[in-house]
Amino acid sequence: MCVRYLLLVCFLGVLKDSCAAQSCQAPILNGGFLVPEQNTYSNQEKITYACEYGHKPVVEGWWATSTCQDGKWIPEPQCINETACLPPTIPNAVYTTSPDGWYEEGEKIRVSCDKGYKLINRDATAVCVNGTWSSMPVCRKSDHSCSEPPQVPHAVIVGQKYHEVFAVDSMVQYECENGYTMEDDSTKTVFCMSGNWSERPVCSNRMRPTTGDGHGGSTGGGEGDRPSTDRETPPAGGAGTGHGSAGGGHTTSSGRAPPHVEISHCGTYPTVPEGDVVMTTTWFLKYICNYFYKLEGPETVLCNRDGSWTRTPICRAVFCNINTDQHSWLVPVGNKLLQHGETEEFKCVKLKRWWTDHYSVAKCLNGRYTLQKCCNRVELTLNTC
Repeated sequence: MCVRYLLLVCFLGVLKDSCAAQSCQAPILNGGFLVPEQNTYSNQEKITYACEYGHKPVVEGWWATSTCQDGKWIPEPQCINETACLPPTIPNAVYTTSPDGWYEEGEKIRVSCDKGYKLINRDATAVCVNGTWSSMPVCRKSDHSCSEPPQVPHAVIVGQKYHEVFAVDSMVQYECENGYTMEDDSTKTVFCMSGNWSERPVCSNRMRPTTGDGHGGSTGGGEGDRPSTDRETPPAGGAGTGHGSAGGGHTTSSGRAPPHVEISHCGTYPTVPEGDVVMTTTWFLKYICNYFYKLEGPETVLCNRDGSWTRTPICRAVFCNINTDQHSWLVPVGNKLLQHGETEEFKCVKLKRWWTDHYSVAKCLNGRYTLQKCCNRVELTLNTC
């Protein structure tokens, strides 16, 4: 009667899962023993096992547990030689895996760090020696990697999973929430450069308050009652952000193609007078100015989807050329170049009333220099000139 009732319940589906679950046969455990010891075990029943002398469980500790789950033991009870090694835990890294789930003595693994991390002391291997790993490799955050991208109010990062560390040259795309827009476009590209993120975007409310004619609060009416919207400007460089397939064709979560593509799509690098490209990545060029010049504008240049480059920087002269021949009170020594912020002492022509040598101090600021009056060494030292 009970059997018929149970079959009826299973047929009706009330206890379908319980009926479908399978029991487990006693596991074969070479070199060990288990408790409780019986021929079969019901689903979800748990056993505890230990290993004989010279062996150990295939997990940490000298005893272990296993659970019957639908006809299988999870994890499988197993005793291995005590000189074997268990899989190591190496943060921020991957290594050679073993199909057995453990490693024999003398077996070697090779470690590769995750993106954004580097091996300390360039030690990439470990060897199983008498049950333990020797010289375990360590992966540490690279000095050129970046932490998580900066949070931007009213914006999210699209098309990229969260990571605590991003490798150098990593690129992320921001997108504003509805009702907000960015200065350049609806998405903004930010890069990891030498441990820092490039300038983050700003999402601003695209609705501007209006100066109505006393009808504020009405919902209809003329031009004065409709809120205006910010004019959307193209990215720096003036290029459009077409949605063609050039340079890839990946899109953001909203279905829009990102405004910039790999730099190989744009061809020849733009020339910056008195400047040079000091870093080349997949996604951007980085410029630096020659000595005596100061960079103005963006130091990184991107490739637009239409094949044009974004706005390039300008290298503006900030040095001073002091020609002593043009200053009669200075001892002539020809031309002297000073960089922005630098100072230089020039010897003054000696007058009869001076018992000691006098000097004039020149200082260069933004391409213009000033000459201090001639003072003796004591006055210069005491800053009383």
